[in-house]
Amino acid sequence: MPHEGSLLQTAVIFLLAAVVAVPLAKRLQLGAVIGYLLAGVAIGPQALGLIRDTESVAHISELGVVLLLFIIGLELSPRRLWLMRKSVFGVGTAQVLLTGAALGAIALFGFSQSLPAAIVVGLGLALSSTALGLQSLAESKQLNAPHGRLAFAILLFQDIAAIPLIALVPLLAASGPDTSHGDSLEHGLQVFASIAIVIVGGRYLLRPLFRIVARTGLPEVSTATALLVVIGTAWLMEEAGISMALGAFLAGLLLADSEYRHELESQIEPFKGLLLGLFFMSVGMGANLRLLLEMPLVLLGLTLLLIAVKLLLLIGAGRLAGGLNGASALRLGMVLAAGGEFAFVVFKLGKDQGLFDTQTYDLLLMTITLSMAVTPLLMLGCARALKRPQPVPEVPEQYKTIDAGTPRVVIAGMGRMGQIVARILRAQKIPFVALETSVDAIEMTRMFEQVPVFYGDPLRPEVLQAAKVGEAEYFIITIDDPEVAIHTAERAKRLYPHLKVIARARNRQHVHKLMDVGAEPIRETFHSSLEMSRRTLIGLGLTQEQAAYRIQRFTEHDEQVLEAQGLVRDDRAKVMQTAKEARVELERLFASDED
Repeated sequence: MPHEGSLLQTAVIFLLAAVVAVPLAKRLQLGAVIGYLLAGVAIGPQALGLIRDTESVAHISELGVVLLLFIIGLELSPRRLWLMRKSVFGVGTAQVLLTGAALGAIALFGFSQSLPAAIVVGLGLALSSTALGLQSLAESKQLNAPHGRLAFAILLFQDIAAIPLIALVPLLAASGPDTSHGDSLEHGLQVFASIAIVIVGGRYLLRPLFRIVARTGLPEVSTATALLVVIGTAWLMEEAGISMALGAFLAGLLLADSEYRHELESQIEPFKGLLLGLFFMSVGMGANLRLLLEMPLVLLGLTLLLIAVKLLLLIGAGRLAGGLNGASALRLGMVLAAGGEFAFVVFKLGKDQGLFDTQTYDLLLMTITLSMAVTPLLMLGCARALKRPQPVPEVPEQYKTIDAGTPRVVIAGMGRMGQIVARILRAQKIPFVALETSVDAIEMTRMFEQVPVFYGDPLRPEVLQAAKVGEAEYFIITIDDPEVAIHTAERAKRLYPHLKVIARARNRQHVHKLMDVGAEPIRETFHSSLEMSRRTLIGLGLTQEQAAYRIQRFTEHDEQVLEAQGLVRDDRAKVMQTAKEARVELERLFASDED
């Protein structure tokens, strides 16, 4: 049992390494992930030797991946999974099988591995890092880009595919054939029972449990309950001999439609960030640096071979199956070209089952580690080549403190629309507060408009509370990202049901989604388009009254069509039919006006 002092010392070492390495890596524009990897190498047994017990750290750090997959499941309702089925099960399956076959053939014919070992190597290396990929996409704000959504779908399939792969390794090793049938039957029953418990418990027990906890009004009990659900499910799955990550993903998936989804996400998020950092540090600590010194060319060659094969196949899958353009397909390849954390589990199991010798195992692990370390650099180079925007600057302290007073209105987003709303409210002497996540926008607005705008993400409940949204009468969302606007409206209405929410809508589909969460949508270009049309009609010979009347008729007609399309929005053919009928009806209306 470690001494209490040594535990505190270990915690201090980890925190200090993270605090020094990560800001330094971010300063050098290398990303947080490579900062954590370098910190792990530095404090590991083969560099400074500050941490010796790498296996215990690696086991604890796996919770970071577990929490990440729980949040992925939480954000992915079964309905959304069904809508993504083509990307997840189509492109995902193609990527894993093609990449697995290519890398397996190289292992079989190029490196003289046995057929079972080649299958495990190929499929293990075909998997990419969920933690690295999603963290990198989130850092660069590309999760909602076309390649970000496809990367998410492929990673999701890989996480699901990792489970049968882990179960396949002992079968390929073919150890203990005389007892394998009984053992596999017993194991199968354990897996089935564990998944059944998670599904039944998630559907019938978790919601009443969270309802009871919510009534206590104690945030620390909510946090403890959220962690209990995730870690308890992961433990149950591990006891059944399957992936902890699958259990966490299932638990998240079952709670995706729950009214406590956002509360759970906000409780888990800080732990997820810290433990993911610990996971990357443990990867760096486990790196066999001796191999890097003894055979640097071999390791470099293997790493480049892995990245090159995966990159080419991912670009092909992105272009042919995913429908991406060349630049987006390249970004997809850069995100997923590295090896993944599940490969560590698969190869360790393969080594324990006698499929690989120790040197092969170490070479595989170092190849994956190097590919993960190189990925942020590749993404940075790709971003610069494709002229991606640079990360936002650090937020000055004076912008972080929200001095809300007692606002009657809170504005989320201080772009062009938000600034106009703010100017009118200020002219009317109506007290308001504005939230913005762009430091440049805050500085510009404060300098020229002199309005109370503060740095804060409106998706975070504590930010909404600090801005006193609960005391306001109106919450105006002018954010230009449709998905963020929907989530912000949903969260505000859930936390403060009395609040009147008016939100900027990009298009007709966005209007329907905002109405679903209780917001009043305002189409961002609709009214300006009407005014342009009115002036054009007058210029073409209509009187002021005739033009105004035509615009009014069009507006009323369009609102009716919008409502009708909302009822059939999931049926593309019916939406198209409604639009066609609307065009004919509008021409008939205008023709009757001329008679």
